[in-house]
Amino acid sequence: MRGLEVIRRALPAEAAALEAFLSQHAETSMFLRGNIAVAGLGESTHPYATTVHLWPETGPIRAAFGRTTLGYVMCQAPDAPAEVFRAYAEAIADLPVASVTGPPSSCAALIAALGFAEGLFRLDHIEPLYRLDLAAMAESPDHIRPPRPGDSELLADWFFDYGVDTGIGGTDAAARTEARARAERSVDRPALRLLIEDGTPVAMTDFNAEVADIVQIGGVFVPRALRNTARGRRVVHAQLCEARTRGIRTAVLFANNPAAARAYEAIGFEHIGGYRVAVLEHPQAAGVRA
Repeated sequence: MRGLEVIRRALPAEAAALEAFLSQHAETSMFLRGNIAVAGLGESTHPYATTVHLWPETGPIRAAFGRTTLGYVMCQAPDAPAEVFRAYAEAIADLPVASVTGPPSSCAALIAALGFAEGLFRLDHIEPLYRLDLAAMAESPDHIRPPRPGDSELLADWFFDYGVDTGIGGTDAAARTEARARAERSVDRPALRLLIEDGTPVAMTDFNAEVADIVQIGGVFVPRALRNTARGRRVVHAQLCEARTRGIRTAVLFANNPAAARAYEAIGFEHIGGYRVAVLEHPQAAGVRA
């Protein structure tokens, strides 16, 4: 393919060099960094296995593009010209894409190169990006715990509603099935935490990426009947206090709505920029533009 004349596939031995590049853009590279940290750069059956392409062909890394086995595409290309985005689009032209995420400018260039029209997306917006130094946080008085097998039925409803509320998930039977499967898998999620009141789960939070001493928060959910009572803020605060005890120093997240942003700001998160999340209605191969 012509694309491989401009970019190249990352090799397992380049993991350290790639991390050095991505860590310069730490807050907007957490999905890429986290996937590589847990699954590496070689062949893998891990659910987060990511194939990464780099630019330029030789010399220091200046851009990185990743696609998971499920079609989640991530990019970090702060100064790449349009031909690099076109080259990556050509490199994955035969593969389905489910979403594109990353810094807004890089995502815009990549979506244009992929040839995806606006109407193809279920969700496409720039979310405010936040950062927090955990050293400045007060201790939390709340009780949290990991999920247990007996929580699966409750969590299936929560994951379904989370998908609907954020626009990430669908509303059909397939979405219900995926929510149930996710609930079953959640028992093995090392970072998922439930806020407990009187022995009952009332909110949840998770880390969707962790690298070195930084985490990215995701999956924050409060049931609709319990909202506007600070439970979202409290469950995140408690989880971050727990993470701080094992050496985590920094947290980042992107807020899906103004109410969530206000809750995170109450903990101490500072707005540092934006992060684009673009989810296709149905995974599809690129219609690469010439």
